[in-house]
Order: sequence, then structure tokens, then C-alpha cells
Amino acid sequence: MEKLEAEAEKLRADGWKWVECVCEFPQEAHYMSRVYPKDVPLTDEQQAELDRLEGEYCELAEPIEAGVADEEIRSPAGPALTSPWKSAAQSVTLDIGRIKIRTLDLAHRVGDLEINLLLTLDALLRDENVTHAAARLNITQSALSGRLNKLRQILNDPLFLPASTGRGVTATPHALAMKPELEQLLERLKQFAQKAHLFDPASSDRTFRIAASDNPAAILAPDLLPIIHDRAPGVRIAFIFPDRSRIGELLEHGDLDLYIGAPDDAPQDLIGRSLFDDELVTAQRIGHPRGTGPLSLDEFCSLDHLLISSNGGMFSGIIDGALAEHGRSRRVTVSVQSYALAPLLVATTDCLCTLPRRLLQRFTHSLDLFEPPLALGRFALKYFWHPRMSADPAHRWLRSMVAEAALDKS
Repeated sequence: MEKLEAEAEKLRADGWKWVECVCEFPQEAHYMSRVYPKDVPLTDEQQAELDRLEGEYCELAEPIEAGVADEEIRSPAGPALTSPWKSAAQSVTLDIGRIKIRTLDLAHRVGDLEINLLLTLDALLRDENVTHAAARLNITQSALSGRLNKLRQILNDPLFLPASTGRGVTATPHALAMKPELEQLLERLKQFAQKAHLFDPASSDRTFRIAASDNPAAILAPDLLPIIHDRAPGVRIAFIFPDRSRIGELLEHGDLDLYIGAPDDAPQDLIGRSLFDDELVTAQRIGHPRGTGPLSLDEFCSLDHLLISSNGGMFSGIIDGALAEHGRSRRVTVSVQSYALAPLLVATTDCLCTLPRRLLQRFTHSLDLFEPPLALGRFALKYFWHPRMSADPAHRWLRSMVAEAALDKS
């Protein structure tokens, strides 16, 4: 803007009678409107100087009627346009005799450039024909004209004028100058749309976060991770211990992708699908002193047991409730919070433990499994997600991998 001020000072020194220059902020774009007075015409020298300034400082040079206020600029290719100058938060004005050169920050108008308007500009630049451009966009000529008028207002340029041949339209220099950038922008938008709606597991480096306590994680992770690493080597999986009071919130905000838990363990507004339900079996170490015969209810109640207490420190659970219905009880001598730890402890003690078969059957190299001596409920798992993720291709892929890993492979 210092250069613009210097131009004003030079013109004053050359005898120009009316010269004002106001510079407020640095700008990104420059625009100019000429005012043709009714009286004294410009000399050839003055006209040449104005043309030089126009070419150096202005992307737009648009004649307007003498005496027209700044609030209204008349385009030779369309109706009166509301002047952007008055509402511009940042502007520079250089008034030199019969010329007004203004600059305008277009940042505050970017939001008006809808994708449909960009596509319209691209179609007109390609076809240079309103009828053909409307057909390309599958809209009426009237609708295209409406879009073009809006583009003219936003960009403050007529953009297209009737061709001298009488057929089609001709792009203005300003419209042609935007063509390369417009093509790049539309290509980027196309890539953006493809990335939003396509998911390539083989090339993805996405991180998925699954909330699950260690029992579901211990059951599912050994089958899930090999599948994912085989098909999506760059994908990362984080198993996170669930905060049940915030499951819905975390899934909604995208901090979690899936929650795996009991069927009634999640808020009602989540979508849930069944993974599997499993039977409970009792395990003892190989070489246990009681032998390998069928497990009687008396033996079951007389032997030591290990219990999983998710909250920690409890020595009574669902199985103890089932025994109480038969007037019986057992002796729980060890309580742990970790399902993954239980098989390791049972393999080195004389304790029994009763857990889902899919967990315990991974340890048959060190454990013997038996049917419990009383009827017990089954162990069921579901996976949950927020409805806003249902259509996401990456999320659909993750759900399919979890469902595949949950298939019974016995």
C-alpha cells in the first residue's frame, strides 16, 4: 500500500487537483471503478496514466455512470450490483482526479462461494455457451443465469459477456485468470469427496479405538488383530477400558469407535448388534489332585475357587447366586479384577474358575475344562456404535472385521 500512496503523491506533484489516498490494512485483492465526469475530459496523458494504474493495481476495471454513488455499481453485463466497498472491513482508496482505485479483502465473502457456483463458473469457462453449460450441469438456463448473477455480485466482475460473433459468451480477463486455480480447487474437492466416501484398508493409517473390559478384549482381540493386520497393515487398534458413565458421549464425539459389552450395558440411543453368546465352563489345572472325572456339585462346592471381581475385592458373584438358589455355597479364596490373569493363576494353583469357554479354550495346553455341575446362564456380548457413524465407510469396515472375528471357529 505504500506504493499506492507514492503514486498518489506523484500525481499531486504533477498537478492533479483532486488526489486522496486512504490505506487502512494490507489487502489481498485490488479493484477499480472509473468515474467519467460530465464536464472536463481527461487529456491523453492523464488517460494513459490512469490506464497504467489500472493495469498495475486493479484486477477489475469497470466503467460506471457519472455521478453514481459508491453504493451502486452498474455492470455492463447485468443489473445494478451492490457495491462491496461500503461493507468492506478493510479497504484502501486512492482517488486521483477522475479515478477511484479501491482494494477489498474478499476473505469475508468466501462463504458465499457455494460449490454449485464454482461448478457453474467451471462449466461456462469450458463451454463458453450458456445452453451447453446448463446442459452440462443438468439445470435450466434460467437457473444458470441466476447462479451467474450471484457469481458476478460475489466476485464483482461481469465474468462473461456476449461474444462478438453473436453466439455464446466470452470470458473476461478476470474469469480467465481464475480458471487454473478453479480447476485445481475442484480437483481437490473431488479428492476430498472421494476420501470422505471411500476407505482403502490396505493404505489407511487410521487409528480405531474400541472400549472393552479385559474379558471381551481377551476373547476378541486374539482373533481380531491378525485379521486387521493382514488386511490393513497401517491401521492401529487401541483397546480402552470403558467408562460406562460416558460411553454414549465418547462414541458421539468420536473419541471411541466401538463399545463391546453386555447386551444391556449401553445407552438406548446407541446402535447395538450381537457378537456372540457363549457357555460357561469350569477350568482346573492339568494334574489337579481331584483327577479328571466329571465335576460333581459336592466337589464343586468343597474346592477352592478363583473369582473375577470387576470392581475389585469381591468374593461373591453370579455363580454364588445360582448356588444359593439350590441351598449351596462354595469357597472363594482368590479374587482378581483381570480376566486375562485368571487362567494363569488357575494353571499354578488348585483353584477352580468358571468363565466363558471362548476365553478358557485358549489355555487348554495348561487347563482341563469341565461342564459346571449346575445350570448357569450364558455369556453374551454386543458391540455398540453411535448412529452418526453408521454410513462411514471406515467404520463399516471396522464393524465387519469385528463381526468376522466373533464368528465361532470351533
